Amino acid sequence: MTAVQVFVLLVTLIGLAFVRTRKRNTDLAQLDWSVLVGKIEPLPIDIITRVAVDFLQPGSNRDSVDTQNLWELIGKDEGLQRLYSNSHVLMALAWRARGWNPEESFVAIEQMRRDAVVLRRAVIRLSLGLSFGYDRRQGPFSVQQAMSSYYLMRSRVLSLYANHHGPRLLELAAVL
Repeated sequence: MTAVQVFVLLVTLIGLAFVRTRKRNTDLAQLDWSVLVGKIEPLPIDIITRVAVDFLQPGSNRDSVDTQNLWELIGKDEGLQRLYSNSHVLMALAWRARGWNPEESFVAIEQMRRDAVVLRRAVIRLSLGLSFGYDRRQGPFSVQQAMSSYYLMRSRVLSLYANHHGPRLLELAAVL
């Protein structure tokens, strides 16, 4: 296979991944409110908040949760998969909010999209590391990164709904 063929293959795969993600988010955004909110899987938000704030604030004590404990607190692989699937629902919720204030929604959606990329990379890194047993040092960092990205996405969605759709905020906050 030549370099040009490899390049074309990579560009095609990246394009397909982008289209698939965009379609998934658009399909989710089309769902009825109660169905969409019902897709949110429960997560330990108090733990996610503690780890995220610890990770995001410079100078904080990053050793407050040891490696094994952090993995247990998130719910191991199942917890990571919940973070990942909930991130798609959060994107769909933000996408629904774009009509209320297009400028603010655009900024929030772009920030969330970038957070989702970080979360996805952290989950992939952890999955590969667990599969091949090589992620002992980077594992805790990846878990913190995934939790922090989810925390930011959650905060941004709640902020969008607080500013423009208060009645739905209470229901949303209860499940998030």
